[in-house]
Amino acid sequence: MNLKDILRFLPSGRLGGGLLLMIALPLNAQKLQVIDKEIDCGKVEYNKPVTATFKMKNKGGRKLIISDVRVSCGCISANYPKGEIPSGEDFELKVTYDARQLGHFFKEACIYSNGTKEPVYISMKGIVQEHVNDYSKTYPYKVGELRVDKLDLEFDDVNRGDMPIEEINMVNEGTSVLEPNIMHLPPYLTAESSTPYLRPGQTGKITVTLHSDRIHDLGITQTTLHLANRKGDKVSQENEINASAVLLPSFSQLSENELLNAPKISLSEEEVTMDFGGKDKESRKIVITNTGKSLLVIRSLHMFSDALRVTLGKQELAPGQKTTLKITADKQLMAKARTTPRVLMITNDPNKAKVVIKIK
Repeated sequence: MNLKDILRFLPSGRLGGGLLLMIALPLNAQKLQVIDKEIDCGKVEYNKPVTATFKMKNKGGRKLIISDVRVSCGCISANYPKGEIPSGEDFELKVTYDARQLGHFFKEACIYSNGTKEPVYISMKGIVQEHVNDYSKTYPYKVGELRVDKLDLEFDDVNRGDMPIEEINMVNEGTSVLEPNIMHLPPYLTAESSTPYLRPGQTGKITVTLHSDRIHDLGITQTTLHLANRKGDKVSQENEINASAVLLPSFSQLSENELLNAPKISLSEEEVTMDFGGKDKESRKIVITNTGKSLLVIRSLHMFSDALRVTLGKQELAPGQKTTLKITADKQLMAKARTTPRVLMITNDPNKAKVVIKIK
């Protein structure tokens, strides 16, 4: 019998020690919004309490008061705001299960407030196991019920015609069978999963192949993929996979004389440390010199992160000429960057077609 059935048979709206079950509601009663009424806790280790955090909001025009939260058994407890909750405010209600019994669990709590005419039921579920494997070191990133070893795919130093691969290793950390797949693949990428289904605790991998002959532009090509736990999953920031490819120019057709008289790029520094101090943004300048014997062309300029902005004085430098590359970094965006922020230049220097400037 669930909590709703238990409450139905109690006389006069009272539970247990005779506490008041309902409070009188004014005609313009407030609204209590629960974002997710059921939370799946997944695998829980025996005798280690697990807490489900329910996100809520006072959607009404007046202050919200939670008068009581009743739980379905003595093995769970609830923690909630005891005072008045202002109109429009977000808040949390936490329910903790002691996990002292092995196997599947389903626990309910019932919320009484001046925000609804009827009590609001919330629930938590999962499975208690004697031992739960810790996959966080081998698979540090969590995407739904999957854990994966990377969220960024980088195909570096690609020549036209190459078909390099990147692998996403994964494990099913949940309690149900998954169908992992990559959504929103562009024409130059294909993906293949090692297994169509992934059972709880099972490992697998998705192999992503780059078809460089389908990329038109030199330099970096970037896109966002999405890793789904199941077919039909929605696209969100939580399941994003970033993919980038750097296509290099070919110099195989150059003669020996052309190579001897080729341009040569030289930079004052190729690794920059930004010292923000108390500022939100910081800039550094890098001097670029053509120390070669013919015209140097910076064919393209790219940033691997939206934390960076760049300006370049000249794209073409005669032998001996110099120009300045200015790099500006945003402190807050740098802190949020998942990969090392860096600047990429593609040049016509056959010995340095790709120049990467790392930003620290």
